Amino acid sequence: MFEVKKPSASNKTIRLSDSLIEKLEKLAKKNDVSFNQLVVQCCEYAIKHLDSKI
Repeated sequence: MFEVKKPSASNKTIRLSDSLIEKLEKLAKKNDVSFNQLVVQCCEYAIKHLDSKI
């Protein structure tokens, strides 16, 4: 049977420099993705490529 599933997510406030926000907003717009989705992808990529795994 088909079930609609909602991914689990939480809100978290973070502080970023104005210059980083500007760069991320430009990159998100250029790639037609939301700012949030870009930040999530950047974080996931960084964690995946850490020398020492979590």
